[in-house]
Amino acid sequence: MLQKIGRYLGILVLLIVAVLTVAWATSPDPRFNPASFEEQPLTAGIAPLNEAVTLAQYRNPDGKIITLQVLSFSGETITGIDLASLGAAPGDDPFAVLESANAAPVTLETASDYPSQEVAMSDLLPSGTSGMQHIGTGTNFPEHAEEANNASVFQFPKFGAATPARTKISASQDYLLDYEVELCIRFDRDISSAQDFEGTKKGLFLCGDFTNRNLLVQLADPNNLNSGRGLSDAKSGPQSFPTGPFLVIPNDWAAFTKNLRMTTSVNGEPRQDARGAEMILDFKQLSEKALGDMSEPRFLYRDTFHFLTTDKRINTSTTLMSGTSEGVIFAPPTRADIIEALLRYIRKGGPLSDKSFTDIVGETFVENEIESDHFLKAGDIIRHDSNFLGDIEVEVTPL
Repeated sequence: MLQKIGRYLGILVLLIVAVLTVAWATSPDPRFNPASFEEQPLTAGIAPLNEAVTLAQYRNPDGKIITLQVLSFSGETITGIDLASLGAAPGDDPFAVLESANAAPVTLETASDYPSQEVAMSDLLPSGTSGMQHIGTGTNFPEHAEEANNASVFQFPKFGAATPARTKISASQDYLLDYEVELCIRFDRDISSAQDFEGTKKGLFLCGDFTNRNLLVQLADPNNLNSGRGLSDAKSGPQSFPTGPFLVIPNDWAAFTKNLRMTTSVNGEPRQDARGAEMILDFKQLSEKALGDMSEPRFLYRDTFHFLTTDKRINTSTTLMSGTSEGVIFAPPTRADIIEALLRYIRKGGPLSDKSFTDIVGETFVENEIESDHFLKAGDIIRHDSNFLGDIEVEVTPL
């Protein structure tokens, strides 16, 4: 009997040593994901008038929405021409307002023929759609796919209202709040097929995608990230969907998207830098992928399964998101996390424990990440910038 116990303990010790060795050899160490940055600093401006129309909206003192064609911006002020002076009918839909203008868009030659006005960036309405359910995209940039250890692009519903380019988001001290900068697209009509996509007018805008990593660690299926499980809950918190100040309608959406640059900085420190050309799937391919995944309500959010979109198509209230690039805060558990979790697991009885080793790794990881204090916290300022889509500034406030 004693010999059997001794053999069992010996096997257990060897198993522990083997697991510790594998964990030490294979687990990444960094607390931040590194990112590459272009040598030239980002130069922000308005898209050339011969390539795209740049729109912005605000609400006047009477409560009416005014749609401007933006000509320039500097700091916190934009300059534009009210489309009503170009014959446009009033309305909330920027596509429809532009379509109704009989002298739009203005060109460099005609801009001086119309009165312009200045509007504070803080007064601009969100460029995002009015809907509450959008199509999020995961691991659509190669380096981010690598840092997330996932080889394929996946999609999931993101819930919540678009917020403006100057906004706030709240976080508590034990909240692992993370940023992501993305390119977003919306359409002037509903899309039910690839043919519909070709016939639409497309509006591009900058957007942010904030994530509660606590929830993601708690709910995600580590063996099947493509299921999207946990992502809808983690990415649908209040004020988690800031959108840029401008809706840009390009003549050639594909070529224009490739040249779009997007960056993230936190308190002035650069964190992300990428171009639309780096996307694994472009917006046409993402729309086709989404349309092919609407047959069943397989996406779990708040304990209820949902369809990818509300009516099995990409409607005008739905935003299609590009996914983000490398450089987010979230990184897999480190060697130290795994070793600490293994020791906890053994102390709790190993296979006889009431929790799996994966659960204990998750708990240990979250505790250590909170203690390390390197996720976003109250007082941080997050900026997302773009060469042609304007910028977003978000302040983190205490919860």
